[in-house]
Amino acid sequence: MEQSFLAYLRGRTRSLPAVAVGIGDDAAVMDLPAGDAGIQQVACTDQIIDGVDFDSQSQPLASIGYKSIAINLSDIAAMGAAPTAALVTLALPADNATEIAGEVYEGILEACGQFGIAIAGGDLSTYDGPLAISVCLLGTVTDPWLRSGAAEGDVIFVTGSLGGSLLGRHLRPTPRVEFAKRLRQHAQVHAAIDVSDGFSLDLDRLLAASRVGAELDLECIPISDAAVKMSADSGRTPLQHAWSDGEDFELIFTVSESDAASIEKLSADELTVEITRVGTVVGRTGLWKRITGSKLERVFPQGYVHGETDA
Repeated sequence: MEQSFLAYLRGRTRSLPAVAVGIGDDAAVMDLPAGDAGIQQVACTDQIIDGVDFDSQSQPLASIGYKSIAINLSDIAAMGAAPTAALVTLALPADNATEIAGEVYEGILEACGQFGIAIAGGDLSTYDGPLAISVCLLGTVTDPWLRSGAAEGDVIFVTGSLGGSLLGRHLRPTPRVEFAKRLRQHAQVHAAIDVSDGFSLDLDRLLAASRVGAELDLECIPISDAAVKMSADSGRTPLQHAWSDGEDFELIFTVSESDAASIEKLSADELTVEITRVGTVVGRTGLWKRITGSKLERVFPQGYVHGETDA
């Protein structure tokens, strides 16, 4: 539902005042007044709702508040931008609203302090419904990274390790803001996206925006210890978890072969996180893996699709 509605919305908003990068990327990009040395404003927003995105009965409210900031920071990092300020809106259950708000804000303030973000405003309301947290995060960028810039021959990298986030990492992810800052110093990123709905699904979205495909080395996909642990009970392999589990909040990005060789010489300390080469951008659209000899076999993206049900 989400992707089809976004396509509809892009069509309906074409006649409205334009922004530099609008609906369909990890964040919007807006031009600032002339004279600001090419600096642009970046804005993204995300909402999480009790019973859909978290469970307030079993998960700490402070961690839920932290997550509400961190998931937006991941979008800012995917644009290669620097975060500056947040607008936070809480829709609170009428019972114990003040107590709930206080606990949620402990996590929000922790995340904002950790990443140097100002809380510039927002809204509080109470109602007869579940806790919902909506964050609008602002930042600045020069030459933003988009999903649409991948080129044939680019090397595809992913940060960190993938899969199994629901064992706890999804509540306190590490948005790759500092990594994005370091990467800018060593490479020209052609395209980027964060892994929120699943590695293969988000990679496929980047490739579709760039109108290209990928030849993947599946055995190189970095698998988290949590994915291995989950596979013991899930009936799925660790690779299947890494391929499709959501809420990793790592970054997928593409660079030229020469830049790839340069950044592969850097240590994890220099970049702040391990990176893994997982494939190459090719002209043929879709996801492909090489099998015996030189033959390519199509593989299909999987992950969380917003608005889909089993009905």
